Amino acid sequence: MSGNKNDTSGQGMIVNPKPKADNQDWDGDEADRADRLRFEEEQAMIREQSEARAAAKAAAERKAAEEAQHSE
Repeated sequence: MSGNKNDTSGQGMIVNPKPKADNQDWDGDEADRADRLRFEEEQAMIREQSEARAAAKAAAERKAAEEAQHSE
C-alpha cells in the first residue's frame, strides 16, 4: 500500500464481503465453504462421541443395577 490518503483503489486491503439484502444467497468463497464443512463434520463427530459415551454409561449403570439385584 502506498500510504497515500487519496489512494482509493483498495489495493492491499482485506475485504470481507457481507451479504446484502439483494444478495441473501451469498455463500462466501471456497475457504469459507471448507471451513463450514469442517465445522459441521467436527460437530457431528462430537455429537456421535457424546451419544456413545452416554450409551456406555447407561449400559454400565444397568449392569451394576442387575448385579446388585442378583446379589440380594
